[in-house]
Amino acid sequence: MALIDTFLSRAIRRGELTLTTANGRTRRFGAPDPELNPVAMRFADRWVTPAILRDPALGVGEAFMDGRLVLEHGDILDLLTLATANSRWENGSNRLAASGIARALGRLRHRLGRNPAIRSRRNVAHHYDLSDRLYDLFLDADRQYSCAYYTHPDHGLDRAQADKKAHIAAKLAIRPGDRVLDIGCGWGGMALYLHAKTGVEVTGITLSEEQLLVARRRAAAAGVTGKVRFELMDYRSVTGPFDRIVSVGMFEHVGAAHLRTFLSKCRDLLTPDGVMLLHTIGRADGPGFTDRFTDKYIFPGGYIPALSEVLRANDGLRWFVSDVEVLRLHYAWTLKAWYDRTVAAREAIVSLYDERFFRMWTFYLAGAYVSFLNGPLVNYQVQFCRDRDALPLTRDYMAEGERRMAGGFRV
Repeated sequence: MALIDTFLSRAIRRGELTLTTANGRTRRFGAPDPELNPVAMRFADRWVTPAILRDPALGVGEAFMDGRLVLEHGDILDLLTLATANSRWENGSNRLAASGIARALGRLRHRLGRNPAIRSRRNVAHHYDLSDRLYDLFLDADRQYSCAYYTHPDHGLDRAQADKKAHIAAKLAIRPGDRVLDIGCGWGGMALYLHAKTGVEVTGITLSEEQLLVARRRAAAAGVTGKVRFELMDYRSVTGPFDRIVSVGMFEHVGAAHLRTFLSKCRDLLTPDGVMLLHTIGRADGPGFTDRFTDKYIFPGGYIPALSEVLRANDGLRWFVSDVEVLRLHYAWTLKAWYDRTVAAREAIVSLYDERFFRMWTFYLAGAYVSFLNGPLVNYQVQFCRDRDALPLTRDYMAEGERRMAGGFRV
């Protein structure tokens, strides 16, 4: 039996996978499952097999991008859903793990990884300075490029992203006259929302020149340039103080070696009664490493931390971890909405870039989706406060604040 047959026989038990290799040999794996779409794939050359055996995520990703792994029935989301449904994280098995050598190299990259300011700016540009049109095609109207918050499974993406902003704003417990810092402000949606809902002044920082242009343009169009300012700046260069800090979807780009640097800087930027809300992707298990496909093609220099790493990085900084919330399925549903919109916009995306880019982007979104659906990824919202008296004793104020935000009232 060929090595790929052994690998797939072990990996695929639920659902049907048909493989045709480069020499024309066809094998079927698994068994019918009403919850999983059957998939048929073909390897166009003999080099696909060893690449997948060495590192399944990178091997499948690159072969699919290059058109050497051809899906003859089903799409890339069907394939990745089928594969990961057989290795759900909570079931304690991973039949799709990379080889021992690939894992060892991943851990070594994790230990040696550095993200100085110059490299951080280059890494951010790699992803966020893509065409504005691309993001318009698959994001919500406010361009929220982070996990939405589904207060009901039937809500659409735009509603869920609006609810996410209200949820975060409520946790900040903003007071009249507060100065707010938004680290990793994206295209400005959160900063503009906080000002619109509370009237406070907000400073947003980003390392993406394209995002900066859009954010400043939006502030000017809303007539709030004097109240909502955006700067091209690394977090390490910011001077305070600020009463509130929010960071959404940026902590993943800090890098494993800089988690403590980031948290220490944020603590020092806050006023003595200041509050911070950190919204980040996280690992439900312990420390790991960034897979090679993501590091090479999508988010170079990025690292998704375990909650234990966040708390360890915070040791001794002398501010309180005042609240932790774990969002389990919210990002899976967000990513499924992005994937569906991307597939629907195929012709437009191919015209912007090419077929290879489109396949890369769909593999990225589908892979991220199944990592939240079946893998170890979740979202953490971690609240910090400088003083133990800075926030109410119970969490009731969060629900009350969320209702006010949704109702359109200023604090």
